[in-house]
Amino acid sequence: MKDKVFEQPITKKFEFDESVASVFDDMLSRSVPFYDEVRKLIISVILKEQAEGKKVLDLGSSTAKFLLDLHSKMETKMHLKGIDNSEAMLTRARQKCRAFGADIDLEFADMLEYPYDNEDIVISNYTLQFIRPMQRLGLVKRIADAMGAEGLFIFSEKVIFEEKRLDKQMIDIYYAYKKEQGYSEYEIAQKREALENVLVPFTIEENIKMCRDAGFKTVTTIFQWANFVTFVAKK
Repeated sequence: MKDKVFEQPITKKFEFDESVASVFDDMLSRSVPFYDEVRKLIISVILKEQAEGKKVLDLGSSTAKFLLDLHSKMETKMHLKGIDNSEAMLTRARQKCRAFGADIDLEFADMLEYPYDNEDIVISNYTLQFIRPMQRLGLVKRIADAMGAEGLFIFSEKVIFEEKRLDKQMIDIYYAYKKEQGYSEYEIAQKREALENVLVPFTIEENIKMCRDAGFKTVTTIFQWANFVTFVAKK
């Protein structure tokens, strides 16, 4: 279904309710530059690490599109699990998993309270940015502490730039991209207002420092388009 969530005047801050869940796959593909390519890239990294029984946990798994794609490509039986705090998203995810006959564990859970335990690979695609800044380091530290020596944390985030002129240029370039995807200036403005103080991005440097402070030894960027970046953190 095509994303038309912001064609009408907004009445509340952005949330992952049924109106968003029903169009979320389209919203991601049209709102996040190179989203499909980044998803494939992350899956390729995971497949290089795949092993029998290895655990892959997707934080904010939404409609399970990422996990379903990974499930269709893996050659060994890994344990795939997604957690989300939106029942609307989980309902659609479960329906899709049943339709594809995919053995994927889906759980309603808050990533801030989830009991991380012996995690091998944790994925967070454009999810940390919705966590309050003061809570992010604690969350990432809990993830790092729950991982073994070969643990891998892969996450994608929208970022900001310290240099204000560059930051403004990147925002303008991004909005031009959204127009190319068929969004009107009104829709773009509506979504920006709905996300204000809901989506709070860090700089690239802040994301890297957060991971190192949490206990990850190396943090590397493997993709960037303007203000969208994918990171790989290793124990």
